[in-house]
Order: sequence, then structure tokens, then C-alpha cells
Amino acid sequence: MKKVRIAVMGAGAWGRNIVRTLAELGHLAAVCDPSTDCLEAARKQVGENAEGARWTSRSEEILDDREIAGVMVATPAETHFEVGKMVMAAGKDLFVEKPLTVDLKEGEKLVKAAEKAGRLLMVGHLLEYHPAIIRLNEMVVRGDLGEIRYVMSHRLNLGKIRTRENALWSFAPHDISVILRIAGKMPFEVISTGGAYVSPNIPDITLMQMLFDNGVRAHIYVSWLHPFKEQKLVVVGSKKMASFCDITKELILYDQRVEWQEGQPVPIKGDGQKVDFGKAEPLAEECRHFIDCIRTRATPRTDGRKGLEVLSLLHAAQKSLSTNGKQVLIK
Repeated sequence: MKKVRIAVMGAGAWGRNIVRTLAELGHLAAVCDPSTDCLEAARKQVGENAEGARWTSRSEEILDDREIAGVMVATPAETHFEVGKMVMAAGKDLFVEKPLTVDLKEGEKLVKAAEKAGRLLMVGHLLEYHPAIIRLNEMVVRGDLGEIRYVMSHRLNLGKIRTRENALWSFAPHDISVILRIAGKMPFEVISTGGAYVSPNIPDITLMQMLFDNGVRAHIYVSWLHPFKEQKLVVVGSKKMASFCDITKELILYDQRVEWQEGQPVPIKGDGQKVDFGKAEPLAEECRHFIDCIRTRATPRTDGRKGLEVLSLLHAAQKSLSTNGKQVLIK
């Protein structure tokens, strides 16, 4: 089967991971970054796997290459709109890291531009390609947990402190996309609170709450100002409960619920069983999905419309955060 030639724009810390993965899959055609240091770091990381790939600081070399079918963009979020427009104008399919854009109207324009041009637009919501999350969603769809009551996600660490974006925008997109997948719909209400303790007006801690029209609630707690690392998702159903810890790499299904007995709610506690989900690397699965969609012209699992849903909720949460937790209704 003919290789699909993919270029990467942006060879920063995460961009280098994409470069490495594409090189290992044998689809890396070119890497572009204005920084020669970033290019050199990426080249060293992939080593011999990048044989034949082009390394350049000029985007024109990628955009003008007709053999390149798709471009994966890992540039700063505020550049996604302009870079994405250039990629699609050059007749290439587009993958853009989360968030889709920073500005909501620009996100809408990018989605419409892709649809009008007949180009693929895929957004890098990595957790949706994690085999554990896929397995968990399968259990939800199959009804193993019963009716979903509540979803909780924690993404906490004493990690890299950002000064250009807050914790909500840096961490929450991952969890918003997963919760929307589990809920199968958009919430109608968002409330968000937080606090800025390191840099003025850049919250280091945020708590985002979502309410869905079927009564399901979800919350996302993110922080880079926390004494220990925690990346955990919990889904509570009427029949069973489940948790996924991205640190221990364990997906556990709990035979636990609450039953009414003689007019009283009684907690039924059962054992938790580990659920196997394989060892596939999420980033490799995400890259493969983009390549497969280019070949088949199928709609990506995390297409532009899905990315736009996440972006709209980020804006709603930011609005609530800026007004000290006032309720924001989703239209």
C-alpha cells in the first residue's frame, strides 16, 4: 500500500512527539519550524527513522509539495487559524492540535472552510484515541454501567506553570472531549471557578461543572499547583462504576451501586475488576486514524465539529470563570 506522506508544522515539545510517531510509522515526509534548534532536536529524536524526510524553516516548502497529502499542526494555539487556512488552501488535509483555535468565530470559520473545500479537519483530542477510554466508552454504550449518573475527571500536578494560558485551556480540553463522548450530547449549563496564585489573571486551578438535560452531571478539576500527580476519570452508573487512572494505567470496573431496601438507600459494595484494554499507544493510534481517514475520506472521530463543541464549552467555562462562577447557558 502506498505511503501517505504527512508533514508536521511545529517541532516544539509536543510536535517532536508527533514527528517521532510519524517517523516510526513510516509516513513522515517533512518537518517545518522557524527555530533551527527545534528542528535539530526533532531530527536527533527520530534518528534513522526519518531517512528521506525534509527539514525546513520555510512553510512554503511543505505547502507547495504536491506529494504531501496531510499536515499535522502543532504550533501555538493562537496560530492554528492562520496556519490551518494556509494548509487547506494548499489542498491538503489538516490535523490541528487541541484546541481547534483560540477564538470561537475563527474555529467556526475553519470548520466551514474545511467543509467547503472538501478537506479533512481533525483535532488532536488525544484521550479519545486512548485504548482505555475507547474500552470504557464501549462499556457505557453497551449498558454495563446502567444509566450514567455522574462523571468526574481530575488532572492535577505540580508541573509546568504556563504564563500564556490558564489551567482550564491547557488541561481541560482532553477531559471535555471524553465527557462529551460518554454523555453523547452537549450540556446545557456550565459553571466554572478557579484561582490565580502564580501569575495575575491566569488561574492555576479551575473547577468546571457541566449539567446535561438528562440529569447527568460532570466536573473537571485541573491544576498545575498540586502536591501530587493525579490523572483520573470516574464514571458512576446506576448498575456499576468505573475508573481509569492514566498514571497506573488501570481501568477498573466496580460492581458497586446503591439500592433501595425497605425504604432506605443501601450502598452495595462489590469487588473491582481490572479491564484489559491492550497496549496501543494513543498518539500512534491518533496518527494512524488521521492517515486512514486521508485514505478512505472517512470523517475523523474528532473532526472539526467535535473540536468546535469542545471550544464552545471552553469559552463558556472561561466566561463563567471570569464572572466568579456565574452560570452560563449553552445555546
